[in-house]
Amino acid sequence: MPGLRALWLGSGMADNDAAPRTPGRTTPQPEPLWREVLGRRLRAHRMEQQEKLAETAERAGISPQYLSEIERGRKEPSSEMIAAVAGALGITLIDLTQQVAEDLRASQPQAARVPARAMLALAA
Repeated sequence: MPGLRALWLGSGMADNDAAPRTPGRTTPQPEPLWREVLGRRLRAHRMEQQEKLAETAERAGISPQYLSEIERGRKEPSSEMIAAVAGALGITLIDLTQQVAEDLRASQPQAARVPARAMLALAA
């Protein structure tokens, strides 16, 4: 008699799946969170400047640990914190926000993208 694990694995229910996978169907990837994309962008700017975490954090007036958590997308920083880090990196909030928005837009499948004009029409 097969063990419970063998039955579980053979049923297609492994790895905490809620339902068996349908052949030929792909599971949509969840959208990245804004804080994760923001963190990647901030880290990229810091790395471009070849700066250590502690250097940027000191200029921003925050702890290196907190900046690390922001960069890893673990913390949802306030607008004041984002402004402080952006300022420490010499970038404007508008440029940073635009880059994050572009990264989020690029992560969407082509079919799911809605043109900006369509969004404005929907909002009206």
